Amino acid sequence: MKDSNFKMVLILCAVAAVAAFILSLVNMATKEKIAEAYRQEFLRGLTAVLPEYDNEPDKTILNVKGKKVYVAKNDNETVAYAIKSTSPRGYGGDVVVLIGVKPDGRINGIEILRHAETPGLGTKITEESWQKSFDNLTVKDDIAVKKDGGIIDQFSGATISPRAVCEAVDKGLKFVTENVLERKN
Repeated sequence: MKDSNFKMVLILCAVAAVAAFILSLVNMATKEKIAEAYRQEFLRGLTAVLPEYDNEPDKTILNVKGKKVYVAKNDNETVAYAIKSTSPRGYGGDVVVLIGVKPDGRINGIEILRHAETPGLGTKITEESWQKSFDNLTVKDDIAVKKDGGIIDQFSGATISPRAVCEAVDKGLKFVTENVLERKN
């Protein structure tokens, strides 16, 4: 009986070792492609939230207090900044938002980079028409859903998702305003 158990443990260990080896090979083969796919997705987000630029904002980065602020330039003049901001208060977990901020402190655009919200309800946060409601807002505006006293429309039956986006946008905009824009002036 003990011999049989020992053989089963050995077989199980061998199967686990082979599976781990195969997984490591797959990881090595796909690692760069996955990283490039993430970069392309991020570049699409930067294009959506920034005005026209002629540099590579994903490579022109300010490291401020441990956060990356992406700088968009045109003719060597800064035209906007972008920052990723996360709210952990989404219905399905983290909501990651990319925010474009003009040098005068107004929002140029937002893009939802990642979320796990309910299809049909919470996913309305990805609709361009709703995201446009953040354009030209500043830190002086009440960036919150109307239910919380702010100026952003929530969706019927899905207040949690817009609330998470508002929190992420407000947090990211305040960070750029206080740590990048106000320090330059």
